[in-house]
Amino acid sequence: MPKPTTFPELFDDALQINITKLKEFGYLSNYLKQGTLNWRRNGKPIGSILIDVCINAERPYIELDYKYRDEPRKYKVNLITKPCNLANGVMWFFVCPSTGKHCRILHSIGGYFLHRTAFKGGIYESQIQSKKYREMDKQYGAYFKSERLYEQLYKKNLKKSYAGKPTKKYAKLIEEISKAERTSIEDIERLLIG
Repeated sequence: MPKPTTFPELFDDALQINITKLKEFGYLSNYLKQGTLNWRRNGKPIGSILIDVCINAERPYIELDYKYRDEPRKYKVNLITKPCNLANGVMWFFVCPSTGKHCRILHSIGGYFLHRTAFKGGIYESQIQSKKYREMDKQYGAYFKSERLYEQLYKKNLKKSYAGKPTKKYAKLIEEISKAERTSIEDIERLLIG
C-alpha cells in the first residue's frame, strides 16, 4: 500500500479575510454593515461569504456565514483595537476563535477562518522553494513581477514622499522597477536555455 501524500497546506493558496481589505471596503467605518466577500483565482470565482460587521457593540465582532462542503457555518470572530504607533488613531485586529491570538489576516484551511498557528503543518510558498529558485528570484524576480510593480506604483493612495523625502515603499518600488528594466531579454533567454 502506498504511503499517503504529505503535501503541506499553503497559506498563500488559502482563502483569507484581511482586516486591511475590510477597512478599504468600508466595513470598519460604519457601525453596522453587511456584505459579501468574493474570491477569484484566474478570473474564476472560488468562494464567497456573507459577513456582518458590528463595531458599535460592547465587543465588536464580525459574523461569518457560509457553506463549507454543503455544511452551513455561522460564527462570530471578535474584533479589538490597539493604539496606532503614530498616536493618531487605532488599528483593528481579529481575535482568533481557536487560539485567542490577535491577527490581521484569517486563513481558511479545513473550513474555518482562523489564525495561521491554528493549522498544523501549514506553510508559506516561499518556505518550499529551492535554494536555486530563491537565487533566481532574487536576480530576475523583478523582471517577471514588473507589471505588478507598476500597478503598485500608480496606485491611487500611494504616498510618494513625506517631509520632502521619498517614502520607503516608494523608494523600494523605484529600485525594483529599475532592476527589472536593467534585465535584458538575453539574460532571460540564457536563464531558460542554461
